[in-house]
Amino acid sequence: MIKQHPTTLALLLSMIPFLGSAAETLEIPATNGPGKGKHIVLVSGDEEYRSEETNPMLAKILSVHHGFKTTVLFAIDPESGIINPENQTNIPGLEVLADADLVILNTRFRNLPDAQLQHFADYVNSGKPLIGLRTATHAFNTKNKAADFNWNSFGLDYLGEKWVAHHGKHKVEGARGVFVEANRNNPVLSGVVDIFAPSDVYTVKNLDESKATVLVRAAVTETLAPDSKILEDDPRNDPMQAAIWLRDYTAPSGKKGMALTSTMGASVDFESAGLRRLIVNGAFYLTGLDVPEKANVEFVDAFQPTFFGRNPKEYWEEIKLKPEDFALGKSTAAGLNSARN
Repeated sequence: MIKQHPTTLALLLSMIPFLGSAAETLEIPATNGPGKGKHIVLVSGDEEYRSEETNPMLAKILSVHHGFKTTVLFAIDPESGIINPENQTNIPGLEVLADADLVILNTRFRNLPDAQLQHFADYVNSGKPLIGLRTATHAFNTKNKAADFNWNSFGLDYLGEKWVAHHGKHKVEGARGVFVEANRNNPVLSGVVDIFAPSDVYTVKNLDESKATVLVRAAVTETLAPDSKILEDDPRNDPMQAAIWLRDYTAPSGKKGMALTSTMGASVDFESAGLRRLIVNGAFYLTGLDVPEKANVEFVDAFQPTFFGRNPKEYWEEIKLKPEDFALGKSTAAGLNSARN
């Protein structure tokens, strides 16, 4: 049973007026904390892995426990104003990237207009850091050439990998994180003791490991259960696929930046405290702050993630989610179909 963190009434009351100040975005102000008010923008927009659930949950942890200012952006139907990940052409609010210190990208095959892509291009050209989760390796799918970026190779160019294939059996086999001992003392792994992801192992074949720091590999497991055993004699685990790594990138402007990439990243994957802690650590590390010895990653509001899978556009129109439904003090449970089939 996931327990709700006992956020104080005073804290809630002090923060609520700032939430959702723009109807299409979710804003959570910084508390007094080691994050020092640095601004993290979390960009959601995927049709399968529930980034609309994950990003508000992470934003609350980063803001309430650690003092970062966070803004969550969503795929929005421009006519109804509802969250609809099946709409691949609209993520409003990207202009806030001009003020961002870090972007957590959690999108899949977006086909955004010039004006929105330009904000993202400006951010990358500044050389500021990125965290890419799961489908961020294939974040865009567009013929748009805004800012002279090759958006379709964004994952490969800036994160180190593109979409290749499922290495494990989708919805059947999970992924167990296996630490790379040579990099076990990297600050991003501080306090991280176990990672399990139901969202199977991704194939990673294009990452140049001589130019990356692989922190975690992923072993295919027997089932989706958190205590599932690694398939010891399975050739897919020899060698194990890289799952989480740090890598430098060079922007078209010539400026250099750093990215943290995790092929784990479905909402259900973040039931793993280890994965939550690794991403929080990454936020500190990439913004130049000291990484906590053991970062607090307790849920601020109840988190009941929906199992991954595709839903038709009509489904999103029926549930009518809006950014305000994920505001501080509200559960990030979207009330979606959680049947694991």
